[in-house]
Amino acid sequence: MLDAASKAFFHLVAKSRTLKKMASRYGMRRPASFGRRFIAGETVDEAIAAARTCLERGVLITLDLLGESVTNLDEAAAATREYLDVVEAMTAADVERNISLKLTQLGLDVDKVTAIDNIRKILERAEPAGFFVRIDMEGSAYTDVTLEIFETLWRHGYRQIGVVLQAALYRTEEHDLARVNALGARIRLVKGAYKEPKSIAHQRKGDVDAAYARMMRTLITDGNYPALATHDPRMIELAREWAREHGVAPDRFEFQMLFGIRRDLQAMLGKAGYRVRVYIPFGREWFPYFMRRLGERPANAFFVVRSVLGESG
Repeated sequence: MLDAASKAFFHLVAKSRTLKKMASRYGMRRPASFGRRFIAGETVDEAIAAARTCLERGVLITLDLLGESVTNLDEAAAATREYLDVVEAMTAADVERNISLKLTQLGLDVDKVTAIDNIRKILERAEPAGFFVRIDMEGSAYTDVTLEIFETLWRHGYRQIGVVLQAALYRTEEHDLARVNALGARIRLVKGAYKEPKSIAHQRKGDVDAAYARMMRTLITDGNYPALATHDPRMIELAREWAREHGVAPDRFEFQMLFGIRRDLQAMLGKAGYRVRVYIPFGREWFPYFMRRLGERPANAFFVVRSVLGESG
């Protein structure tokens, strides 16, 4: 219950415009500022620099320009242009070509057709340049429409795309996992960072972990190069054991972790021959993402407090 309460608290804080404004003054001010624990920076150049550091360590990368729930078509068009600029910048920098994005950032809340047009604009530029594009999953209110749009894109021949599924939602194990797997599409399995009601989602950590483990096993044996997003050493070991027992080679799937978290695990897995990808978020709209990360692991809040006190001293 404490985990659920903490998550709810940080999600509430994430919506505060006042705190967002205050955080923007301090969160990215210096390389040691508290926001940079989880955020690469506010510009694509900073994100590419972080990507190079990861790639030098033998870690794969995906870049995510932060931003969600835009409120008008001008904002959606601006976000689309920014993503096209990211594609161009990554191509020019010759770093690994992998990006993640959210449909609400492209205008889904304003006009569904426009959001589809916007993601197609990005894909039309990204796919010929050798990019893989992951469509992130947002709160449960968007699950149906996200999967619908993903399937529409898939039917229209886009193949360098993948989607995220959340283990916490009952529906994922009941049908969504099999639904996307049947397409042969690449799935990123996460536990779920959004606060959801008990009528549609597991509330206890143990139940979420158990659901994640069951779906993880299915993806390792039956999925198309799945991405297992977890920092849990126990879950990682379960995945490794299951793959060994079923003769699944380490290059048939990858582990994914968030920027700034568990570099020790990343290094260990790399030395053991597994692929690890780091999710590198950046951009001016970083505060809501940052709060959700704290909600997932409230102990990180102590790091923030120490950083803020250090900056104000």
